[in-house]
Amino acid sequence: MKKENLCLQEFIKYSSLNVLGMIGLSCYILADTFFVSKALGADGLTALNLAIPVYSFIHGSGLMIGMGGGIKYAIVKSQKDADRADRIFTNAAALMVIIAGIFFLLGIFGTGFLVRLLGADEAVFEMTQTYLKVILLFAPMFMTNNLLLCFIRNDGAPQLSMTAMICGSLSNVVLDYVFMFPLGMGIFGAAFATGLAPVISILILMPFFVKKRNQFYLRKRRLSARLFCGIFLNGVPSLITEVSSGIVMIVFNTLLLGLAGNIGVAAYSVIANLSLVVISIYTGIAQGIQPIVSSNFGKGNRKHVEAILRYALIAAAVVSVLVYGVVFFGAEGIVSVFNSEQNAQLQEIAVTGMRIYFTACIFAGFNIIVAVYFTATEHALPAHIISLLRGFAVMIPMALALSAAGILGVWSAFPATELLVALLGAVMLLKRKKSHPSGVSVL
Repeated sequence: MKKENLCLQEFIKYSSLNVLGMIGLSCYILADTFFVSKALGADGLTALNLAIPVYSFIHGSGLMIGMGGGIKYAIVKSQKDADRADRIFTNAAALMVIIAGIFFLLGIFGTGFLVRLLGADEAVFEMTQTYLKVILLFAPMFMTNNLLLCFIRNDGAPQLSMTAMICGSLSNVVLDYVFMFPLGMGIFGAAFATGLAPVISILILMPFFVKKRNQFYLRKRRLSARLFCGIFLNGVPSLITEVSSGIVMIVFNTLLLGLAGNIGVAAYSVIANLSLVVISIYTGIAQGIQPIVSSNFGKGNRKHVEAILRYALIAAAVVSVLVYGVVFFGAEGIVSVFNSEQNAQLQEIAVTGMRIYFTACIFAGFNIIVAVYFTATEHALPAHIISLLRGFAVMIPMALALSAAGILGVWSAFPATELLVALLGAVMLLKRKKSHPSGVSVL
């Protein structure tokens, strides 16, 4: 009973702190959505929503390396292997530099091509390109921040990770207002504020290294293709989770442009960005349990792993009920906050869409937590399957098929996909229980 209480305390500590941090992190874009809607109206919202998928690729790449490396680090740290821990961090940092460099070069040379690829018309082309260029040039900062946050959380300092994420997000809110209103910097101001947020977060993390509280270090080591692959495989579900939101946005934007024009995309911008905040709660729970699941897995404490997963799924169910209650009864008020021009068509489309779209909450929460559980225990294949299905293989065909029924069909694609994937995820958990009877049994 005492060990069970200790597990619960660890779960509450890591998950609550990480949920707060992830909500803060997700507010990067939500703050942009709010201030852009006030300053630039529906065209500004459309431009922002067309550019956000690229941010999802950057953020997802950083999480892939941070989570993939962090999982390996937590396991070897629990086994007291300091040399291997340093090798993992060094290889993760090298991989981050390579991928961040590619994004940076795209920001210099490739934004015009990307904006045309994303479907921007003449009315929003310039604003979309401006936002995109700034975000891509700050990609090294976004990715460095994600790498350090994940490793510091796995190094036993979740409070610091939470503080850095929240302070970075709050700085974005303040700078968004300052740059867009008193200084009149337009959409460049929104993008610049977002780009500065990870810089501020990194500065908050720096004392952890200055005071030498860290147990991982950059070392002169030969880079290992095997370690690169291991980090990549463990981190791919995190990458797919983030990237899929960008891919889904691109598909939904294209479908809604055909069905309702720029107003449809602006309405989806409100829904999609609120969805990022809600999904961040589940991601926060999942990433919060990862260090303690990986550590207990490394030590062979399977009962603790079982208990932690059970707590996470219960927490996700409770959050889902609360979130949908707020969305169902408060949709009109929520949408009106972002509908600065009080456009009746935008209001109607977005309110109806929210009430359908957010029925996916409980299934999405289950899928995200189960995928992270599988990767945290170095059982990556089921996590890859879950992530690929909900991100690409089911979501895109579902959206294309249901769009034949109009806008209501587009909104229904997200909950339908998450439900089908959740059913498959439950089957995989049951199968793992039967093949590992001493392992997890939560259903």
